[in-house]
This record gives sequence, structure tokens and C-alpha cells, in this order.
Amino acid sequence: MNIKIIADSGCDLPLSFIQEKQIAFLPLAVHINDRDYDDQLTIQPKQVYDAMRNGDVPKTSQAKPSQMEELFTTFAKENIPAIYIAFSSALSGTYQTAVMIKNDVLEQYPHAKLTVIDSKCASLGLGLVVKKAVELAESGMAYEDVVTTVETYCRHMEHIFTVDDLQYLARGGRVSKTAAFVGGVLNIKPLLHVEDGKLIPIEKVRGRKKVLKRMVELMQERGADVQNQLIGISHGDDEQTALELKAMIEETFGCKQFFISEIGGAIGAHAGPGTIALFFLNKQLEQ
Repeated sequence: MNIKIIADSGCDLPLSFIQEKQIAFLPLAVHINDRDYDDQLTIQPKQVYDAMRNGDVPKTSQAKPSQMEELFTTFAKENIPAIYIAFSSALSGTYQTAVMIKNDVLEQYPHAKLTVIDSKCASLGLGLVVKKAVELAESGMAYEDVVTTVETYCRHMEHIFTVDDLQYLARGGRVSKTAAFVGGVLNIKPLLHVEDGKLIPIEKVRGRKKVLKRMVELMQERGADVQNQLIGISHGDDEQTALELKAMIEETFGCKQFFISEIGGAIGAHAGPGTIALFFLNKQLEQ
């Protein structure tokens, strides 16, 4: 690739894919029991989920500024055009920090091609955008066209997700403890989506089977030409339910292309085990 794609661990792409495609990787930080870890590098998602099941409350923080500076400076110095597609600015300070560091680097290397994009996406929604960016870079597309196409994909990426236990969102202040308790007793599963980069509740559904069915209905309402899309599904240590959702989508739409991955520690620390998320485009774009 003549263009280097940079991604952070908020994209929830498997590390094997990151390495295979030579994506420059910025891990977000996960903190458990006074220890700091690099998401996907020094701690695996299952370790985070097991800790949560045992009552621990992981915390997270943005990617290290020093690592960003090192990456940006290296690419600028070596005259390698680079595009960093960042985790939503509404969910992490990583994007804002990256912009400041980029500006500093460009002062020293004013002719460098370095772009930081606020994806306003999360998890595999961001991952699908990063994957597309790699494909465009590999195809030899011009730098400015890659940036424009990536920004278009970001704007049209739908995120529909549910969590298995409201207690995890309650710990992070996303819902009240009372709502979490009542939801647990009544087996209520919230449906949420991402709007302008923020997590927004859509509705509440009673029961796991019904919430999956409703996710497929929302896909039908919002998706465009979904049978010809690459559909993303990510899960919090619950591959069985992810595959169940995949089968429902196959049966409903005849989709053939899926990308399924586990939600990493940085996002999983807030959503909790059992989270299921669905990603697709709401506008017909060139695949």
C-alpha cells in the first residue's frame, strides 16, 4: 500500500487481521485492579469479561499520546501518506488528542500527508470502515479519494446493539441502577444505536429472542441493498448468539457476506459480556 491506514482498538477487528493487513495499531487502555493493559495486546477480551463476571469494574482510557506521536512522526518523516480513522469522538478523547498531535507533527513536516478522521463509529462499525479503507489503499486509489470515500462510509454506517445485563451499563453511569434492577427482573433488553457518534437508546424489548428479531426488523427498515453488503456482527464473549443473529439475517435477506468478531476489552468494559451488535450501511455505496 502507498497509503498507511491507522486504527485504534475501538474498531474491534481481530489482531490477526490488523497484522495481516499491516494496519498501524493504537491500543486503547484497560485498567483492572490497579493494573494497566493495552487492549488486545496485553489483555484479551475474555479476560475482561471474566473479570466483570467476577464483580470487577474495568475502566478504560484513550490511546497513548506518545505512541500516536511516534507513529505520525515516522510516517511524516518517511513521506508515507497516512490516514487515522479514529474511534468516535463522543465516546473517547482519542480523536481530539490525535488532532492536536497531528497539528504538531505538521508544523515540523508541513508537506506530510496526514489525515485524522472522526469516524463517529464504534466496534465493528468502525472496523468495517477500516477494512474498506485498506481495500481502497490496496487498490491504488488516490489519497484524497480514499479520505472522501472513508468519510462517506462513516456517515452511513448503522450500529444496532443490545446488552445482556443492564447492570454493566449502570456501573458506567449509562443507565440508573433502579432501571438496571427492574430490567433484570423483567428480562428487559435495551436496543441502542449510534447517532452522531453517541450511544442513544431506541427502545426496550422483553426477552432475548424478541430483541434479535427486532434487530433484524430495524435492519430491514434502515438498510440499503443489504443482501449485497458485508454485514458486521460483534459480540461480547457470546459467539453462539452472534451466529444465531447471522442465521436470522441469512434467512430474511439472503446475505452471503459476514464479518463476525469479538468485542474488545475497551468497549466490552462498558457494555459487558453478552452484548450483541449489528452493523450495515443505510445507503447503497460501492462495495
